[in-house]
Amino acid sequence: MTRPPVMTGLERFLRGSGETAARRHARLGLVAHPASVTPDLVFSADAIRTAGIDLRALFGPQHGARGEKQDNMIESDHYKDPVTGLPVHSLYGEVRKPTSGMLEGLDALLFDLQDVGVRVYTFIWTMALAMEACAEAGIRFVVLDRPNPIGGVLREGPVLRPGYESFVGLHPVPLRHGLTCGEMARWLNGARGIGCDLEVIPCDGWERSMSWNDTGLPWVMPSPNLPTPDSCTVYPGMVLLEGTNLSEGRGTTRPFELFGAPWLDSAALAARLAAAHLPGVVFRPCHFEPTFQKHSGLLCGGAQLHVTDSSAFDPVRTAVEVLVAVRELAPHDFAWRRPPYEYEETLPPIDILWGHGGLREGVDAGAGTGEILEGVEGELDEFGAASERYLLYP
Repeated sequence: MTRPPVMTGLERFLRGSGETAARRHARLGLVAHPASVTPDLVFSADAIRTAGIDLRALFGPQHGARGEKQDNMIESDHYKDPVTGLPVHSLYGEVRKPTSGMLEGLDALLFDLQDVGVRVYTFIWTMALAMEACAEAGIRFVVLDRPNPIGGVLREGPVLRPGYESFVGLHPVPLRHGLTCGEMARWLNGARGIGCDLEVIPCDGWERSMSWNDTGLPWVMPSPNLPTPDSCTVYPGMVLLEGTNLSEGRGTTRPFELFGAPWLDSAALAARLAAAHLPGVVFRPCHFEPTFQKHSGLLCGGAQLHVTDSSAFDPVRTAVEVLVAVRELAPHDFAWRRPPYEYEETLPPIDILWGHGGLREGVDAGAGTGEILEGVEGELDEFGAASERYLLYP
């Protein structure tokens, strides 16, 4: 097998790279999910045990350590792993931060999750809470870094504001943040004061401008509704539809690329979006029938996003334009989703997804996309300057 251009932190750890080389016989826990694999698709827990490293426990994020939970916001239980026999502690459910009992007897906790570079994707917040727990327990936290599949150059969308914290955003991060998990951990530890005993084992060969295909690594879906790298490309914006009564394509084979509702005119929608002249994307009018979640079993009119130029495509601006267009076309049918959502019982889901109430208020007031996004660039510049010292890759 030809070695891919990029070597992940997991591979480097298995080869003895980093400070962890001196701790290979330590008692370890591992936060993992189905995309935690070597380039030849061996699950990280199996690879670590085969290397003779003392792995004592697994920790599962949203969707579970083995990806056993297909739909969104379905909690996982604690159980015994059917392959390794190790205890699996769920970090998505009643407990989202490792307890002292879960960490008892461990010298270090490894974190090997494939993230997708978006604030509302819960894995970085599982990481943040695990870092806090390790700081309190006095054990080392080790990030086995992986590439950001949508690159590390662009940042998009607003920074989360105080008062809107939730499990889809615990710290002031842009919607599309442009960091890897290792870089995010460094920022959380330094700028946000978590202060754990942190080690990051970086990727070798990854550059910020790389697409996923450039890495040479196999794609394994990190959650059930991001089946392809194309799904990740549109996700930073189209995830906002979770805060509405529009189907974001869950229950279809192209989640976040298909969207619509039973009351939408697909031809009128596509024509309205074409008139917006959004760069790097074409909208194809279509119909689909979700098999689960919103509008399950109902014929939905809508559109599919076809990204024609990923370097020009702006998923957040695109999604805002979609919401503005749908509100114009179907003002009596379109609605915002009501709480609860991701353990938040009071705030509207769209507000915690966006990071404040401005998107909802702007769309309801009939504002245009440019007006809704006013001021965002300044926020992104500030975050970029504040996070620059924590970057690991050119």
